[in-house]
Formats: sequence, structure tokens, C-alpha cells
Amino acid sequence: MARIGFIGLGNMGAPMAANLLRAGHEVRGFDLTAPACAAIAAAGGSTAASAAEAVRGTEIVITMLPTGEHVRAVLTDILPALDTGALLIDSSTIGVAVARELHEAAAACGHAFLDAPVSGGTTGAAAGTLTFMVGGTADAFARARPVLAAMGRTIVRAGDAGAGQAAKLCNNLILGISMIAVAEGFALAERLGLSAQSLFDIASTSSGSCWSLTHACPVPGPVPAAPSNHDYAPGFATSLMLKDISLAVAAAEDIPRLGREAMAIYRELTEAGLGAKDFSIVAQKARGPAAGPRQGQSPLEPAR
Repeated sequence: MARIGFIGLGNMGAPMAANLLRAGHEVRGFDLTAPACAAIAAAGGSTAASAAEAVRGTEIVITMLPTGEHVRAVLTDILPALDTGALLIDSSTIGVAVARELHEAAAACGHAFLDAPVSGGTTGAAAGTLTFMVGGTADAFARARPVLAAMGRTIVRAGDAGAGQAAKLCNNLILGISMIAVAEGFALAERLGLSAQSLFDIASTSSGSCWSLTHACPVPGPVPAAPSNHDYAPGFATSLMLKDISLAVAAAEDIPRLGREAMAIYRELTEAGLGAKDFSIVAQKARGPAAGPRQGQSPLEPAR
């Protein structure tokens, strides 16, 4: 069993750390908020007063933080405190260029680094069924795999440095756009007098089927466990989808034309105060006002 320092005990990090404890690993955690630290202590782990203290004497460090700037700042803080040959695993979603920079910074200090973002949301984090998309050397991946297996079901080495982040951005670009398409489909069904259940029964077994429809159906009813049936509690927050699509668009501005449209839609929802809601709340925007849009207007265009 490994000695693990875990930095970032939020909605994703806390259940991931708890799964490591259940698997028998020794976990010392750090978070800026006292309740998060208390939760990991209650699960059987220990806590530290600083990130540097959390990683001292550990073999493996896992970070789950909001942005690349946060990860960079933490690494700057903890690298001097690490024993030689530590393995750093960053499961945050950050830019590819930043991830590659962090690989180099860790290597310069004698440590291995993996960019290992996840898919599966808070439900997958709690159940230990996350998908890990991993970038880094084959040796570092082999070393990390038993630890990642305590938190996830699917663990894929996507390639060398930055490949994990590249896979995550591509995946979430597909996810964010497909959710908007599904929301528009249900909005159209409503306008045409087709019930949501009828559309779901047909599309979920036809060529329109996708994860956004079958697992996170954006309208209440067809999928009981979907956020749409629970006041759009995430799940995966709208503000996080905005961040991920923005990173994807920034990585290749000449490619994701639909990505730019999706980015604008999720930004509008976030600025309207819905950033903490699940991103499937885009269905409410697709429906438009109760009176419906003027003739010829897109369901995603606000009525005037």
C-alpha cells in the first residue's frame, strides 16, 4: 500500500481520497477549507496544515484542483518538500501546454509526473468508477495504475506528456456540444407536440443515441437518476463545462467552430447565475420562454 498526499478535497477529490483509504492506502490530505479536511479525517485519513506538509514523506501525490494556475502554484510549493523519485498525478482539468510544463518542472526535480484528468463526475468519484485519461511515460503509468484502480474503472494511457489533458478536452468538447443538440431535440419535440418520453424511447435506441441522452437526459422524466430530475444538481457543473470547452477552443482556435458556439451558450448560463447547476440545464435555455420564440427563431436564441 502507498503513502499518498492528496491536495484538493472538493466535490471530486474528497470521494476519490475516501476510495483510496478504503483500498488500504495511507492518505494525508490538504484543502483550504476546514470542512473538506474534516471529511477526510472522518474517513480514516490524516490532514495537514499546508500542501507541503501533506506531501512530506509520501511516495505519491495526487492533485485535484480548479485550474492550471492552482496546480502550478501547488507544485511550486511542494516540489522542495518531496522525497526524491516521488510520483505526481494531477487529475485536474487544465490546458495541454500547462500540463507539459508541469511534466518538465517535476522531471527537473527528479520526480515523475502524470496528467490524469477524469470523466464520470461526482457520481463516478463516489462509486470508484471514474475513467482516467493519462499522459506520461509508460513506467510512471505502470507505477500509478494500482492507485488509480482504487478510484476508477477505466484507466487508459493516452500517450506522452499532455495526452491525458488532450483526451479530456476532446471528450468534453463532444459532450458539451452533444448536450446542446439533445436539449434542442427535446425543445423541438415539445413544440411539435411529441412527449419527452416518446422521443427518448425512440432516440435512445436509434441513431440519435448518445451519453447526453441516455445517462444525463436534460429534461425531467425519462432518466430518473439524471440531474434534470433533481433540480439540476451536478453532476458536472455548467461553469466547469464552460472552462473545459474554453480550454478546447483555446487549444485549436481554427477547428472547433461548434465549440465556440457552445462556449457562448454555457457562458451565458454561467453569467445568468446557473454556473453551479448541472450543464444539462441548457435544456431550459433551449425551451425558451413559455410563450415560445417568434417564427424562424432558433430554440437557443432568446425571444425578443
